[in-house]
Amino acid sequence: MSKIKFFFIIFSSFMLLNACQSVYKKIDEKTIQEEKELSKWLNKPESELKIAYGQPDKIEFLETRNRNYIYITKKFKIKCERKFEINQNNIVIGFTSKNCF
Repeated sequence: MSKIKFFFIIFSSFMLLNACQSVYKKIDEKTIQEEKELSKWLNKPESELKIAYGQPDKIEFLETRNRNYIYITKKFKIKCERKFEINQNNIVIGFTSKNCF
């Protein structure tokens, strides 16, 4: 009886660890895909960004006289936040993405 319990515990642990690795792998793949998509906006004008994403939910003004356009969406109660940094010439020069998968 003891060997059956031991085997069941080992087997259950293996399955649980394997499932966790699958989730992390999918998250990593989605993160890479998100970065590829957002990197297409680098060196594009602010007007094109607004056409695609609409008006930003928030605008942060930086000390460098640049500004961040922040777009927030929710999916499955997870808040996704995308920030695009716009320089003084109204060109996208950077981006960050948080919880967007």
